[in-house]
Amino acid sequence: MKIAEILSVLEAVAPPYLQESYDNAGLIVGDPDQEVTGVICCLDSTEAIIEEAIARGCNLVVAHHPIVFRGLKRLNGATYIERTVIKAIRHGIAIYAIHTNLDNVFRQGVNSKIAEKLGLINTRILAPKAGDPEIGAGLIGQLPKSVSETDFLQYLKTALNTACIRHTALRHRDVKTVAVCGGAGSFLLPEAIRQNADFLVTADFKYHEFFDAEGRLVIADVGHFESEQFTIELLFHILQEKFPTFALHLTNLNTNPVFYA
Repeated sequence: MKIAEILSVLEAVAPPYLQESYDNAGLIVGDPDQEVTGVICCLDSTEAIIEEAIARGCNLVVAHHPIVFRGLKRLNGATYIERTVIKAIRHGIAIYAIHTNLDNVFRQGVNSKIAEKLGLINTRILAPKAGDPEIGAGLIGQLPKSVSETDFLQYLKTALNTACIRHTALRHRDVKTVAVCGGAGSFLLPEAIRQNADFLVTADFKYHEFFDAEGRLVIADVGHFESEQFTIELLFHILQEKFPTFALHLTNLNTNPVFYA
């Protein structure tokens, strides 16, 4: 089986044309006609991930984040990006990224996976693209039953396996409607407010952006990695459904570059 056959399954779920204009999803390193020996699914392509692929006999890394995002002007090993690409090429390992195109799909998308982990029901795209309610940014849904804000924050910590969540002031109201966006989602705050969400669960809010909530909902900034960690599992299951006996692997590595003291 060729690498292209693996990629065609992923692209049937999240076609490359759905990626945002600034993105660099797709086959970043490698030959699509190369025979595939095994696949590792991960969030970030790093040197350590390439080493793991070598050790596990895999020549295809499927990552959520593109290792090359803004382009390379040289390839001399001065940065972790260059070293990762060099190591991949040297060992014949392809790197594929499925990024905002996977963010933008409703079914089997990044945000649907978050909603599943949080137990949300009656979900829909928060900010759909014109003409297609199943394509767009973020997701909004309801909890099966209302809970207090403090209970919901504790539930988030447990569901996302984190001990730290940055959030705006609590409003002392019950939580029923929850908006989610994997990764950086501050741009969705106005839409979450407009749709009467009680919480917006996302990441990468800047200091001054927290003020913009103005008490109309609670922003829960759970961290970029934490919000997207289940994407690895999502990718694995998409491929496993099509290739149940093939050498598919979830990475054993935590690639989160952020640590908490």
